[in-house]
Amino acid sequence: MQRVTITLDDALLTAIDERVVSHGYQGRSEAVRDLLRAGLLQTGCEDDPDGACVATLSYVYDHGTRDLSKRLNGAFHDHHDLTLSTLHVHLDEGKCMEVSVLKGSVSEVSQLARHVMAERGVRHGSAQIIPLPAGEDH
Repeated sequence: MQRVTITLDDALLTAIDERVVSHGYQGRSEAVRDLLRAGLLQTGCEDDPDGACVATLSYVYDHGTRDLSKRLNGAFHDHHDLTLSTLHVHLDEGKCMEVSVLKGSVSEVSQLARHVMAERGVRHGSAQIIPLPAGEDH
């Protein structure tokens, strides 16, 4: 490993120190390395839209929204080749949560995720896209 010196403003350093405590890191260096890995992983996806990836798409939606379940189901059937598995959870009388595991090209997976999260009635959505290294069997 190499030692690198950086300058941070007080607010950013405070945020890192809070993360060290809340996530149980041994120190600032491990927290900063983790944040850098996550940032580089995300930009790596953007650099290679045709590259292979796996992803989780999680979202909460109002199942009472007119035709939303039908539209979501249609979107996943239209992209059946990307979907490995889906978990459906009833949160309360009006809300459901779904978590889908996807596999395909970064661009296809990203497009499906954006489409699902943009549907009227989808309240919260997040996609975690993990690029797969080139040249490995997927």
